[in-house]
Amino acid sequence: MRTVAAVVALVACVHAGLWLLGREKIDAPNFDGQLSSVSYAPFQGNVNPEDGGKAEAKKIRDDLKILAPLTKSLRTYSSTAGVELVPGIASEFGLRVTVGAWIDNHQDRNEREMRAVVDLSKRHSNVNGIFVGNETIYRGELAPKAGDKLSAEEAAKLQGAKSIAEDKKLREDIGVARLIKMIQKVKRQVNVPVTTGEIYSVWLDHPELVASVDYIAAHILPYWEGFSDKQTVDQAIIIYDKLRRAYPGKRVVVAEFGWPSSGYNYHNAYPGRIEQAVILRDFVTRAEAYGIDYNIVEAIDQPWKIFEGGVGPYWGMLNAAREAKFAWTGPVTDPDHWKLAGIALLVSVLLSLPILTLAGATFWQATTLAAAANTVGAWSAALFGYWYGHYFVPGAAFALGLGTLLLIPLILIALARIEEIAAIAFGRKPQRLVPVAPPLAPDMPTPKVSIHIPAYREPPEMLKATLDAVAALDYPNFECVVVVNNTPDPAMWMPIEEHCKVLGDRFKFVLANNLQGFKAGALRLATLHTAEDAEIIGIIDADYVVTPDWLRDLTPLFNDPAVGMVQAPQDHRDGARSPMHTAMNAEYAGFFDIGMVQRNEHNAIVTHGTMVLMRRKAIDAAGGWSSDTICEDTDLGLCLLEHGWQAHYTNKRYGYGLLPDTYDAFKKQRDRWAYGGFQIVKKHWRSMLSRDTRLSRDQKREFALGWLNWLGAESVGVVVAILNILWVPVIAILDIAVPDRILTVPIVASFVVTLLHFSALYRLRVRITKTEMAVAAIAAMSVQWTVARAVAMGLIKDHLPFVRTEKGGGRRKTDFHAFWESIVAALLLIGAFVLVQTNNKEVREIYIFAGVLVIQSLPFVAAVLIALWERSRFNDYAVLEGYRAGIAAVARRARLVKAKAQSVAPAQVVTQERGELVQ
Repeated sequence: MRTVAAVVALVACVHAGLWLLGREKIDAPNFDGQLSSVSYAPFQGNVNPEDGGKAEAKKIRDDLKILAPLTKSLRTYSSTAGVELVPGIASEFGLRVTVGAWIDNHQDRNEREMRAVVDLSKRHSNVNGIFVGNETIYRGELAPKAGDKLSAEEAAKLQGAKSIAEDKKLREDIGVARLIKMIQKVKRQVNVPVTTGEIYSVWLDHPELVASVDYIAAHILPYWEGFSDKQTVDQAIIIYDKLRRAYPGKRVVVAEFGWPSSGYNYHNAYPGRIEQAVILRDFVTRAEAYGIDYNIVEAIDQPWKIFEGGVGPYWGMLNAAREAKFAWTGPVTDPDHWKLAGIALLVSVLLSLPILTLAGATFWQATTLAAAANTVGAWSAALFGYWYGHYFVPGAAFALGLGTLLLIPLILIALARIEEIAAIAFGRKPQRLVPVAPPLAPDMPTPKVSIHIPAYREPPEMLKATLDAVAALDYPNFECVVVVNNTPDPAMWMPIEEHCKVLGDRFKFVLANNLQGFKAGALRLATLHTAEDAEIIGIIDADYVVTPDWLRDLTPLFNDPAVGMVQAPQDHRDGARSPMHTAMNAEYAGFFDIGMVQRNEHNAIVTHGTMVLMRRKAIDAAGGWSSDTICEDTDLGLCLLEHGWQAHYTNKRYGYGLLPDTYDAFKKQRDRWAYGGFQIVKKHWRSMLSRDTRLSRDQKREFALGWLNWLGAESVGVVVAILNILWVPVIAILDIAVPDRILTVPIVASFVVTLLHFSALYRLRVRITKTEMAVAAIAAMSVQWTVARAVAMGLIKDHLPFVRTEKGGGRRKTDFHAFWESIVAALLLIGAFVLVQTNNKEVREIYIFAGVLVIQSLPFVAAVLIALWERSRFNDYAVLEGYRAGIAAVARRARLVKAKAQSVAPAQVVTQERGELVQ
């Protein structure tokens, strides 16, 4: 306990140290004066003036009280919707205002805006300039469009266009001419300088526009050109000088310069609070030194500007709560760094508390678990920081909430898998696992065992082999009850009846047609035909060939009266039938050699309806076999545990069955297990929450995590994949709402943990080759859709019929059994390709999201590969051996040719000492 506590504390200290080392502290030029000008939009929250929102005088006054110490002047972009109140209120604080008339393709609005700026300049002496339009030419608002009314002069210009490019240029020229007329109209009515705000390239391309204004108001925003934060200020100065050289004698004002504090990157331009602070402090300091007139965009964040590539809401020096994002003097740091560090450490400590309850945890086991807990703690802090540092419209908030909700089970599953890795790789060896060869004392009692074999339309020769193996058991006191149910064909049941007679009185044959209750009904019928003195019930499937030592080795465990069940693993004798069957068998082995061994440590094994021994008294106490689930074996096993019985597990193989005939049969079997498992969840979840059950805390935890790990992981994975497919057009076409890495990186991390869990534990516990491990991984991934579909059906329907798994038929199917998986795989891969190809801005989050789509496609691709593999000639060991032999022969011939070439080369040696040529 002390060691574990020390490890938890040590890892927490390391985590805290990483936060300390990770705190950015950057030097930047100090600025303690007032800014020349800042852009100001008097709207708060998600109030959008385009949707009829209006600014309020009180809120403007509150804003300007904050801004007055920071700046000498304000720039507005409109003079309606309440913005016209700004000059009057600004005069109360001694602030000058450059007012703007918003110009677009609505002529009536344009006239109102121009009238408003003229009126404001006449009424308020602190109005020191007018902007007629803002990036109007850049947006093409005044350029003629199809259906627009043109003057004779404009129409004549357009008729002379000889190419699309020339037509575009002519339309832009017409837009400039229209804007010039508006500027001239305003200039004639006012006594203050009049200009328009445009990106610098528009000024360079249109000298006629320069001639029409009193000064050049250039927007220089290197972010939108993809320059990095290190290049931005230099680039702004270069562009400013370029404009001065292009138009000597004309006043040049940097009418917009800024950097977003959050949002997506644009090529090499990455937003950030620290980047914003360093850039603005550097620019302002240099602008003041060089005598550059400038305006910073903008004063306060505008959350309603969600249409500007994700960065629109984040250009303010103050956030929407009117709090400063950075200081203008001293080292630049993230003011929220320690707040987030505190959250990360708090969550980490809370998640680490269960580690303290682990009995006998080793140093490295505790270290691994604590590191995982602290990683999740750091992610939680990042998630909080993302929520705290971003603005959300209802749709975006819902998307983040849904994404987080879906990530929680994935993170819990990843933690459970890391815990299993730590327990197996670094923890103590299993303590409850039944020894491979338990000692059997000569005088030890041999309780009577009744072996029940339910058979539904099984091939007679296969079932005969099962009965022969039972007859060969090295155990003196047993009987065998064979129930052939709902098999009307005499050719299938009569040979079994005759064979039972041949094997002797210990074998009882029961035929029952029209039997209800699936396999559970057959087992209930077998119970009615069980000898009264039988104390133990053994259940095996009709295809299982047991080894002679099964009962001899395992029945001694029932000498402990608390033991109600002993489970041996499933295994198969036809794994070499084809490469696909090898993959299936290797996939099954992982569960029995890894998961079952670990669950057994907590007396929480999953019961399987074959190779299991149960105390008859325990079965009766638990209510017997129930037909309300199609996994009656697991259901009854859980009932036994709920009644307080002990269960034991051995990973020694005592029986070998047959694998499903086809990939389709493999999927149907998994579908039945998953659907039945979900039925069991619905049936027993109250017991997991109740205090009346005799299940221990560890047992409840194992079953809950087992259900979540199996049913939840696959289901959530499919749901997230489908949602992501639906989201691709939103990103690729609408260019909005790109999932942030806070939501996508955990999916990648979860996949990495799954791969590590599979590969590490298979190598530690499962005795198979690396090739078998690889194909087992493909087989395991391939049933994700199958399991998710079964869970979905469990939500819709309470009961589905029991579907027999086809075995022993030896048929080679040619049908393609991964149609829906192929559709989903194709959509995911196409979506990833489309995102990469349309990511012209090189947004990092889009690349990550595309990578997530590729990762999510792997389970569906795996299903397609197996379905194709099953139909191909490569699903035949003889064919593969032929290819292997051919390749080996070619390699041998190549080596022989090389050796022969080397041996016949002329050996001429020049002996320099004698000057002779020796051959």
